[in-house]
Amino acid sequence: MNNWRVKGKGRINTNKTVSFTFDGTAYKGYEGDTVASALLANGVHLMGRSFKYHRPRGPVTAGSEEPNALIGTSRAGQGQFEPNTKATTQEIYQGLITTSQNKWPSLNFDIGEINDRLYRLFAAGFYYKTFMWPKSFWDKLYEPVIRATAGLGKAPSHDDPDTYASRYLHTDLLIVGAGPAGLAAALTAMKSGADVVLVDENPELGGSLLFENATTLNDQACDEWLAKAVAELAAAPNVRVLTRATAIGYYHENMVGVAEKLTDHLTRVPDGAPRERMWRIRAKEVILAQGAIERPLVFGNNDRPGVLMASAAQTYLNRFGVKVGDCAAVVTTHDSAWFAAFDLADAGVKIPVIVDLRQDASQDLQRGAAERGIAVRLGHTVATVKGRKRASGITICEVNAGSQSDAVSSIACDTVLMSGGWTPSLHLFSHTKGSLIWDEENEVFLPGEKTERCHIAGAGRGLWGQQQAFDDGKHAALEALSALGQSATPNAVNVRGDRTGTGVVMEELPGAGGGSAPRAFVDFQNDVCAKDIRLAVREGMRSIEHVKRFTTTGMATDQGKLSNMNGLKIAAKQLECPVPAVGLTTFRPPYTPTTFGSFAGYHKGELFEVTRKTNIDSWAEENAAVFESVSLWRRARYFPKVGEDMDAAVLRECRQTRASVGMFDASTLGKIEVVGPDAAEFMNRIYTNPWSKLAPGRCRYGLMLGEDGFIRDDGVIGRISQDRFHVTTTTGGAARVLTMMEHFLQTEWPELDVWLTSTTEQWSTIALNGPNARKVLEPFVTDADLSAEAFPHMALKECLVAGFEARVFRVSFTGELGFEVNVPAEHGRALWELLHEEGQKHGLCVYGTEAMHVMRAEKGYIIVGQETDGTVTPADAGLTWAIGKKKPDFVGKRSLSRPDMLQADRKQLIGLLTEDPNTVLEEGAQIVEVGDTAIPAKMLGHVTSSYWSSALNRSIALALVEGGHHRDGGAVDIPMPGKTHRANVTGTVFYDPEGERLNM
Repeated sequence: MNNWRVKGKGRINTNKTVSFTFDGTAYKGYEGDTVASALLANGVHLMGRSFKYHRPRGPVTAGSEEPNALIGTSRAGQGQFEPNTKATTQEIYQGLITTSQNKWPSLNFDIGEINDRLYRLFAAGFYYKTFMWPKSFWDKLYEPVIRATAGLGKAPSHDDPDTYASRYLHTDLLIVGAGPAGLAAALTAMKSGADVVLVDENPELGGSLLFENATTLNDQACDEWLAKAVAELAAAPNVRVLTRATAIGYYHENMVGVAEKLTDHLTRVPDGAPRERMWRIRAKEVILAQGAIERPLVFGNNDRPGVLMASAAQTYLNRFGVKVGDCAAVVTTHDSAWFAAFDLADAGVKIPVIVDLRQDASQDLQRGAAERGIAVRLGHTVATVKGRKRASGITICEVNAGSQSDAVSSIACDTVLMSGGWTPSLHLFSHTKGSLIWDEENEVFLPGEKTERCHIAGAGRGLWGQQQAFDDGKHAALEALSALGQSATPNAVNVRGDRTGTGVVMEELPGAGGGSAPRAFVDFQNDVCAKDIRLAVREGMRSIEHVKRFTTTGMATDQGKLSNMNGLKIAAKQLECPVPAVGLTTFRPPYTPTTFGSFAGYHKGELFEVTRKTNIDSWAEENAAVFESVSLWRRARYFPKVGEDMDAAVLRECRQTRASVGMFDASTLGKIEVVGPDAAEFMNRIYTNPWSKLAPGRCRYGLMLGEDGFIRDDGVIGRISQDRFHVTTTTGGAARVLTMMEHFLQTEWPELDVWLTSTTEQWSTIALNGPNARKVLEPFVTDADLSAEAFPHMALKECLVAGFEARVFRVSFTGELGFEVNVPAEHGRALWELLHEEGQKHGLCVYGTEAMHVMRAEKGYIIVGQETDGTVTPADAGLTWAIGKKKPDFVGKRSLSRPDMLQADRKQLIGLLTEDPNTVLEEGAQIVEVGDTAIPAKMLGHVTSSYWSSALNRSIALALVEGGHHRDGGAVDIPMPGKTHRANVTGTVFYDPEGERLNM
């Protein structure tokens, strides 16, 4: 067990052994190990297979940028499985079960590796060319095979039993990253009294100090200084430290999303403890101290297990006490790899050679290598790595005039460490749309103009070495504190033995991937080679975004953290243009893959989507209502009696309402109060109808268009007083309408003196419809005359109803005598029960949304979103009467005069009566010309609403049909399963076309 452990090295707890399994084999590690470090300690390098070629892969990094070592993890419980977990970040715990991915039948012997032998058939973009012909192969061959092979890992097949939390947090200063720069910033800000939050994705603070710990800080050993600093921060009352917490996104107004892992490292999870918590942190100032990511080198077979970043080998040694091999060759273009080689050599690892492309490595480095007996090959390059499931050696050659020489020598090794320099981590900064500046000297992008109140410190802005990072972190904190109006007296951190360094940037080593040379990989996970990038350019790709999509480079789970810069430089070289001219791929949240559970938080099961209920909903539930979801609301669909199905219940509700009286809970209607001296002018501009001359106490149907001239919403609007309107909207459109109103008020008409208030939840609305509606309501109204003469259709009154202050509208959505009574929401159920009791004297029935739909369709009243689909104009819907003819302007007016809006063959709303009156058409059914049997037939439109009408004793339907208004009296066919039905085109009003029943 753990034969590759180095005694005296590492920060893990070697006193506590932890058992876990990988592909069914039991392994042991120590508390604090990751899966990758524990497997490496047991001599296991092969941990996965690549996506396209199924090549053997092992970890190439030791952090969240890992593209190769992706595993499935699970606890003992059903559903507690997660694919694509990075073995380099998953901490082990007792009983953890892990599995490799993307292989069959086993990791060691994978049938899919045949793709590697046939790689010439799978060049970049092959899928764009291969799957186009023959066309008939798509359904039967191409699509099934693609679906079967797509993806990495297996999606969970059971419900996730874990819980997830979310919290909001406001702070003065947020510091992202707890390396030297972040620690210096936190220690400085701590002394100011400002509220400070420090977040880091690792289980412990320190960043690069956890692996680059050969320095002394203020004359203390690095580990000793770090322990004291962490203790100071933990004890500070104004500092909150979040570990295992990744800042995944930087959003507007200095809001940063932080995903914190809470229990994924615990053997026993406390009852009720959430697995993860999503923090939404709003900070006055932000310091980004995310450091830099080591850049891989591109050379032949650079993807073999045993080929790692030099800093990763340092991390496994100094943080986990693991040597990644017995004999490690080093290939580099940067000084930092030399320091990694020195650390490994001092720990007993044989370093047979340091291969450096540069001719001028410093004398101090060469002296350090000589002292350790390490051979140095300057001006050399690696041609290829030997071995398949584990590196077994390298071949090297001298570089002459930028290309390989023919003289090749082999060096045996079991590990290859590589370093092509460092890339500043600018992902979060890029989320803010801050500009990036190309540093030609160091060939990296650096932060430029800022769009948020943030500061970038340390390696994230190209400063190398611990001393510069500590100094810059302190400086960033002082700047942030100054912006907050605070100050602090920081303590300096003096670094001795600092390992600063320089290097050259190479997009690929000379000869890499050229001709018959072994493939040199840029994106390890997606198997994108250097030659694939060059092919993309030859195929005509000029933008790096196009290259990315053609080759899939940078589209892996690491989101190009390792591959982007090399891919960008290869493309720029092939295009013979500067790197900035090729562009940079867009960094988008999340910074690292984040679980859906973390985003969902508490919104799971019944809490997944908020269910809004009216004050009357409880009565409906107690009286056996069947409910449906309408937008975010739960609404009673129908009220079945014993033995009734939905059809029978709806027929009864419609009959009783039209014969006597029905009562309906209309509280979900959107309600907006429009108030102010310019309220009428605002209404004139936002709605198609005129409003200036509408008298207080009167109502009007209002129609709202978008700027494109298409119907967006409608509703009855009452004028309460000269400066106040009570606007109703569709149930699902309330938020959309208010947003549109606010948009125009704030951006187009700021001169208008108007206030908008959502009042949907303020009012309970009870609709009474039917010939006896007035008889039910009158006993409760003592201060208003409800007679037809005193209270005509489309009038409103403010009065007392059963002692409750109310707004009563004389309106109807059924075509019957109707009243809508609005009372404060808290009194809704009480009034409902009083009206229901009184109504029993007149045979009152309670009806639901389904009966409401039937009765409004009988009258030809539209429902926005059902009779409209975002492309319907007022003329199409037969609503030109709702447009003010003398109005100078309103939203959407100019669009109504576009030529395409005036064409006679537009889809228009019509009524349909089937030749067989017993046939109820399917909603959504397509409509064709009579006798059209072509395959495919020309579709004229579709059925928007279809019902059985008890009032007419037959079926009715509404439909959108091409040139519908000119088809009145004609016929159309409606193909449905088993038979094509014929229907006659009529007007949209089927019941009481004269409107006599409204005025009873």
